[in-house]
Amino acid sequence: MTTTSTPSFAPLQNDTFLRACLRQATDYTPMWMMRQAGRFLPEYRATRAKAGSFMGLATNVDYATEVTLQPLDRFPIDAAILFSDILTVPDAMGLGLSFALGEGPKFAHSVRDEAAVAKLEVPDMAKLQYVFDAVTSIRKALNGRVPLIGFSGSPWTLACYMVEGAGSDDYRLVKTMMYSRPDLMHKILEINADAVALYLNTQIEAGAQAVMVFDSWGGVLADGAFQEFSLAYTRRVLAKLHKTWDGATIPSIVFTKGGALWLDEMEQLDCNALGLDWTANLTKARIIAGGSKALQGNLDPNVLFAPPEKIEAEVIKVLNAFGTPHSGPGFGPTHIFNLGHGISQHTPPEHVAALVEAVHKHSRLMRGAC
Repeated sequence: MTTTSTPSFAPLQNDTFLRACLRQATDYTPMWMMRQAGRFLPEYRATRAKAGSFMGLATNVDYATEVTLQPLDRFPIDAAILFSDILTVPDAMGLGLSFALGEGPKFAHSVRDEAAVAKLEVPDMAKLQYVFDAVTSIRKALNGRVPLIGFSGSPWTLACYMVEGAGSDDYRLVKTMMYSRPDLMHKILEINADAVALYLNTQIEAGAQAVMVFDSWGGVLADGAFQEFSLAYTRRVLAKLHKTWDGATIPSIVFTKGGALWLDEMEQLDCNALGLDWTANLTKARIIAGGSKALQGNLDPNVLFAPPEKIEAEVIKVLNAFGTPHSGPGFGPTHIFNLGHGISQHTPPEHVAALVEAVHKHSRLMRGAC
């Protein structure tokens, strides 16, 4: 576990992202990108080559700190996100995570029967100390520039990988268990939820200033199954999270890819912001959930392959779809600009520069016009 003393950090200079998460007025719309510390940057690829493997990169505090800061050194984005992977928690459960080049994550041991489920337990957080050490290191290296976001996969999303043993196109194995042995699926999800909550709380104690739950595969569930097997366990995680730490409010964000169908129910979650993928209508989302949640999203990542002037036009569409954010005292509808999913590794970095400039420029103009 981490030490009981709270690390000492520099004062925050740019709190725009945190204010938007808490539905407070900001001078412009803050932005960051899912997977912003990653393969679209040549400097990331160089650091990964030095590390020798993805896990070699993620488990080395110096490398993880370096790649987390790389996008901030290029672009004036408003938040950093811990460089790690959503599958560190099941790896700490003893499932044996590995990343074959070009093949994505795989587990040496999958969880597909009663015996495997019976072995599962919330892991000792000491096995994830490299993550918490990276959080503290990154927070210190940021020196107050922008806030640091910690994260985890959702209980359901982790379960998908744990049962399938890798990524999946059809989720046949995990859904077979869900429909034929819901008792086993619920047991996995209970353990995952308690592990995720402890994992995020320990990130907060190490220095994370906001946390995000990635329910990347929630949208593959049928209506009804989503509420029972995904939403209920995300709710269980949120109920256990630190709401404040070291005198600061710690915002929480939930992102469900394909989740726009259930916005009215997600609006009731005990979190501060909801992330939206590119299929969601921001105007409707604001009507449904903007009265209680900040909204994050939701540019199609493939827009970034278009020329800069087209990127700017699409940015304006997203900003206009949300509309003018809250501008007065107190609380009101706010927007955090992001992509609707992770940035593609093939994205030209200069197009990202055009994106960031367009978001900041046009969101300021929008506020000036009101």
